[in-house]
Amino acid sequence: MATTKVISRAPSLADSVATSIRGEITAGGYIIGDKLPTEKELAETYGVSRPIVREAINSLKRDGLVVTRQGLGAFVSETREQSFRLTSFDLNDALDIRNVIELLMAVEAAATALAAERRTDDDLKIIEARLNAMQTAIDRGESGVDEDMQFHRSIVEVARNPYFRDMSDFLDANVRNFIRKARENTARLQSGLVQQVQQEHRAIYEAIASGQPQAARKAAEAHLIGAAKRLALYIEP
Repeated sequence: MATTKVISRAPSLADSVATSIRGEITAGGYIIGDKLPTEKELAETYGVSRPIVREAINSLKRDGLVVTRQGLGAFVSETREQSFRLTSFDLNDALDIRNVIELLMAVEAAATALAAERRTDDDLKIIEARLNAMQTAIDRGESGVDEDMQFHRSIVEVARNPYFRDMSDFLDANVRNFIRKARENTARLQSGLVQQVQQEHRAIYEAIASGQPQAARKAAEAHLIGAAKRLALYIEP
């Protein structure tokens, strides 16, 4: 049975959990390549909710201490001494948004082009299933943000390049959650905008399915340019 550890509630539970785990990694309690306990186990250990644990893990990912593997969990990073950081990102700063979108474009457009070259029939089924899951969420009146992130993650996986995957993990932790919050918190999500996003996703899928790397790259770039424009709408007061 897990021993409950007392965590200070100021200034942030997630920061306190992250600090505790960081200390265990630094002290050698977890070594390079070790798998961390599951979210459920960490939540029980620290007496907090799973979303708090998830936020703490994201903080460790931003610091380069931890990487996550879809379906496998969180692991102590092998490259934590050489971690790349986004020292500051202001969602309300137009230049920051442009710079980050350019970074996303460099990674995701290239990964999408590789996916068009390397995808198998089974890969296409997974990507299409996640595309359809987005539409199902939209039809239920939900934002579909989680399904959106899974769709893009599946494409990065199909590129079969672990460095793209690790950079995608980093960007997920540092950038996409800002976009997620802006999109989920806005009360002005219009069905037309959401369907426009879905059309862009379908264009990406169709280019990958047809095995056309350049078309896939252009579709990914067009999607990210559209995302930047929509983000400006989401963050307006």
